[in-house]
Amino acid sequence: MSDNQLTEFIERYFDGSMTAEERVQFELLRKNDAAVESKVTEHVKFIGLLKQYGEKLELERRLNDIHSEIDVHALKEEVMIHPVWIVRMWRNHHSKISVAASIAIFGVLTILILTGKLSSDKSKYEQLVNKVSNVEKAVAQIGHGSIAVKPKIVKSPPANFRGTGFALTSNGYLVTDYHVIKNADSVYVQNAAGESFHAKVIYTEPQYDLAILQINDSTFKNLGPVPYNLKKAESDLGENVYTWGYPGDNVVFSAGSLSSAAGYSNDTTEYQVSLPVNPGNSGGPLLDEKGNVIGIITARQTQMAGASFAKKSAYLLKTIQNIPTDSLSKTLNLNNKNMLAGLSRKQQLKKLKNYVFMVKVYNQ
Repeated sequence: MSDNQLTEFIERYFDGSMTAEERVQFELLRKNDAAVESKVTEHVKFIGLLKQYGEKLELERRLNDIHSEIDVHALKEEVMIHPVWIVRMWRNHHSKISVAASIAIFGVLTILILTGKLSSDKSKYEQLVNKVSNVEKAVAQIGHGSIAVKPKIVKSPPANFRGTGFALTSNGYLVTDYHVIKNADSVYVQNAAGESFHAKVIYTEPQYDLAILQINDSTFKNLGPVPYNLKKAESDLGENVYTWGYPGDNVVFSAGSLSSAAGYSNDTTEYQVSLPVNPGNSGGPLLDEKGNVIGIITARQTQMAGASFAKKSAYLLKTIQNIPTDSLSKTLNLNNKNMLAGLSRKQQLKKLKNYVFMVKVYNQ
């Protein structure tokens, strides 16, 4: 009996089209011929795999629905910045990863079955079963943390726009300029140590060019008490001031003086300051010699060398007061004590470094 004839008999045996006499003869053949029995056993396994594959197709449909719930930019940033991204992804999406792996495995099996390559070589089938078993064990080991994952860290892709922000509280609330995050699809903030955290925009005041962010990343740890406070009163002309921000990949310190109580086009909500800034400085803090935050850097005057503008801190306080309470998932309590007063400039900067962030904006 040829292989094709045997396959036809096996199919008829399982689909019930054999006569009673044929079924008795075939069962006798199975009992007396080990090769025939082996073929029948393989066929049973294949049928089981095909049934499972049909069930996986339904799970694949569910995966497509899940895809829309996953923040693509967040995933991309974690892959490129955080060495532990695989462990974090397993913890958050292990069921989805398992389903995806199963779909891939059964897809390969189906192709081999339909082309006849799998059924024609029993040794290949056994090898494939062993490989599938190894894959399942590996996935399980990742879930239990028994495999040390050390992915290659690659350089983060450039953001569509970049600015600076600084902490309002120790629990993840920050401020930056509205024009920095306007029309953003995804926002990340990066600290002085190079660690990136996903953030969401919880409130904006376009009229003051201000935006309030909240870090909502599970890897973020509280910063500790914010060392500066927001000054309510106006500052005096000629006062020495400085800023700390990210016009490039590294933090930059710039110093100057308060040159006008009004900003561009006589805007009284801003100061004019004589210190050098670049676009990436937007959203950074403007501090006086005592370490009080007196403003937020907003722009520079291209027609005037060294002339820049900063929104007065009084308008930041107004913006914070206008935030709807239902927008806050955590308390937003500002620090009223200035811990930078009396310190040298070098000491102030050392305390500031963990509270000023690079703001990265991504647009699709």
